[in-house]
Amino acid sequence: MTPERQHSGEFRAAVRHLGRRRFLTVTGAAAALAFAANLPTAGAASAAELDARKITENPFTLGVASGDPLPGSVLLWTRLAPRPYEPGSGLPSSRITVKWELAHDDRFTRVARRGQATAHPEFDHSVHVEVANLDADRVYYYRFRAGTWISPTGRTRTAPRADARISELKLAAVSCQAYHDGYFTAYEHLADEDLDVVFHLGDYLYEYAVNAVGGARNYTDRRLPAHFNRETVTLEDYRLRYALYRSDPDLAAAHAAHPFVVTWDDHETENNYADDIPENDVPPEEFLLRRAAAYRAYWENQPLRRPQQPDGPDMQLYRRLRFGRLAQFDILDTRQYRSNQAYGDGWQTPGPESEDPARTMTGATQERWLLDGWNASNALWNVVPQQVTFAQRRDVPRPGFKLSMDAWDGYPASRKRILDGAAAAGIDNLVVLTGDVHVGYAFDLKQDFDDPASRTVGTEIVATSISSGKDGADKPANWDNLTQANPHMKFYNGRRGYTTVTLTTEHARADFRTVSAVTTPGAPVTTAASFVTEAGNPGLTPA
Repeated sequence: MTPERQHSGEFRAAVRHLGRRRFLTVTGAAAALAFAANLPTAGAASAAELDARKITENPFTLGVASGDPLPGSVLLWTRLAPRPYEPGSGLPSSRITVKWELAHDDRFTRVARRGQATAHPEFDHSVHVEVANLDADRVYYYRFRAGTWISPTGRTRTAPRADARISELKLAAVSCQAYHDGYFTAYEHLADEDLDVVFHLGDYLYEYAVNAVGGARNYTDRRLPAHFNRETVTLEDYRLRYALYRSDPDLAAAHAAHPFVVTWDDHETENNYADDIPENDVPPEEFLLRRAAAYRAYWENQPLRRPQQPDGPDMQLYRRLRFGRLAQFDILDTRQYRSNQAYGDGWQTPGPESEDPARTMTGATQERWLLDGWNASNALWNVVPQQVTFAQRRDVPRPGFKLSMDAWDGYPASRKRILDGAAAAGIDNLVVLTGDVHVGYAFDLKQDFDDPASRTVGTEIVATSISSGKDGADKPANWDNLTQANPHMKFYNGRRGYTTVTLTTEHARADFRTVSAVTTPGAPVTTAASFVTEAGNPGLTPA
């Protein structure tokens, strides 16, 4: 199938200019990549308006969300979708006015702010509201209204002031939620946790087909439409896939309970892509068009602010958040700018190709941004939410070991520049938050991973998957090999779940929360292990 047939809607909406020099080196079809022209014009009505009172079915089937908390501002999200599993979601191509309220209480007796926003068909009737002039470090409740319909109530909170001396912050790290691998039971429990913020570290959805019974969910009470049973490629494909995921009640509950800070990995677009290089051998203009569709659907369906709105196949997702003087969060994007995986990807013996000093995981601009941010930081804890395993991870405890070329092990020069930059900036309490691998790890970060006696310079907490990998096991088959081969690995568990991290002025505590099964609903949650690293004394010890 040609790109023109796969992406005809996007081609019709192609813009007049391109933002990337390399687009000029590919075929004329690349002009369709930046299809942002099909967006509402600022200050103008791009489509007829629908009277929201004519909506006869609940448009809030995908719930509500909030994200990227700032000291005086929150970002509120919803998307109107009366029939979420249908193309177009059961709405005409019309503008719809959506009202919103933000209150101090969940009964909305003390409303702090209210207003209205437009749900544009060009954004698939998603709504992003940036509410400003709020109190810092305050819990708020919010809801939306379209015609006679009222959304579920969400709970959010603003960040503390940048100079505030707060004593505690509790976050959760989550990743990897393949719908077809099981239920999102972990989110049911996450919704009940007392948290300040949730960091989603990637693989929010998967591009793979979902069959009529939801894969491993094995539904007996419903049948999913056939259009889910194919890989996502077009904008419509990705929009429908987000609708499928967003309609999950456990995921919706977690979003309603806590503000999320999101970053992607690969499956939001395509498995193991690297910058503009796809996993499979397709023309570059075809892949970049797919990437543009994926990025646009990602922004439409996540609680992201205006600076993150994509421009064709480009989207600046890396950004910085502060929670007083206790913590600075530098959220990375390790997919969009990376060098291609060495030696054809997978687990390989390291060598000159993977160890090339020119290789980068972040791209030069993002790397400089991170190091400059550390140089300016006065936070006690500097936390880096990102995607793939940062610490060295040998597969066997003997010579001839292999390393994952998709993780930072495939980019050791890039990792060394990051660790050297942290040392130069005087970063004493470095914490890396990671997803991707469908297991829970706890690592000491070493100055030299090849020397177990070298100085410990930080901590890495790897959150297991929500559902990807199905039920898993406490000790996966390679448990003995990995724990023996990597003495800086302090914990390894292969169950599903999430990790909470509590930051205080004295220490950081990580609690690995796991569920026994995801292929059947309703499993209880337990704490598999807990670890502490002291402020000023890097290194993990059991709590």
